Amino acid sequence: MNKLLAATGLGLSMLFFGSASAVTLGASPFATYVDAEGEPARLNAIVEEAFSRMGEDLQLEVMRQAFLGSGLLSGKLDGEFAFIDLGDQKSAFLYSEPYLPLQLYVSSKSENVKQIRLIPHLDSNRVAIENRFANTPKFRLIKDIKWSRNPSSFDAFRQLADDRAPYLMTSFLLVDEFNRLLRADGEEMLHYSAAPLVKSSFHISLSTKMANAKQLLATFNDTITKMQSDGTYNRLLGVTWLTRDVDGDGVAEYITSTNVNHAKIDPGLLTLAYSLDGKPVSDNASFIVDGERFASWNDALQALETVTPSLRPSLLDPDVYKRMIQRW
Repeated sequence: MNKLLAATGLGLSMLFFGSASAVTLGASPFATYVDAEGEPARLNAIVEEAFSRMGEDLQLEVMRQAFLGSGLLSGKLDGEFAFIDLGDQKSAFLYSEPYLPLQLYVSSKSENVKQIRLIPHLDSNRVAIENRFANTPKFRLIKDIKWSRNPSSFDAFRQLADDRAPYLMTSFLLVDEFNRLLRADGEEMLHYSAAPLVKSSFHISLSTKMANAKQLLATFNDTITKMQSDGTYNRLLGVTWLTRDVDGDGVAEYITSTNVNHAKIDPGLLTLAYSLDGKPVSDNASFIVDGERFASWNDALQALETVTPSLRPSLLDPDVYKRMIQRW
């Protein structure tokens, strides 16, 4: 079983033991993002790292969506650590700045999907989607698409694999993980739309009943900014190149780390960089390697000399998806 970014847990609860005043945040399972049973969990890892740097005790609980809602209402939870901003923020909670973008693309076995740029291009088509997205106000307003709802990422991918739906709406990073499984098995990879059809982001939320909620969120935001710029995010996300406007000049820098897999050291791979803030890059963009800034690609190469190129395996468990891939 793939243990990259893994975190240990018991059942559907993952605990980091600290003082009685530990902040308790909940989330529902989401493949490669949120997990409590030792599988890769990018959001768990990011939030755990941030609170560790903040010097705050933290308890993360992963549970079904229905229990998550009741936990928030009852006050058992102080907030969420994987809140998706799709139009349903509640007045009883305060929210952090976005700490990770969520770009939803539509993918397909057919290359024709590359022509799709807007939601209306999918009108009257059947599209597999997870309930976590379909049940939000944003998607409930989209009436002209035949949504094929699914309780999990696995079920959504199976709809596409079994040709029960020609399209799948999901996270770009999740499509990339599935394509890594297909590539490793010599199968044709999924194609995806020319642009994200829905843009959202992940936040943490804290109850307004917490006396220090505003201060905690401000500190969290500042900590995330540093983590996004020093190579920590590359390592925790398993993404080689990220972009972000670090110095506030409106132009994004390229960010990487020597602690993340590089398929090869080649400037051509910069076109695959994942944007953290949507800011454009330019031909004169700077490079940041493990927090150190370089003015040009040639300068950055010196910092990457110690890297041995290698391909990273998928964060999706190959044993779980084996039969699906075999029938591809």
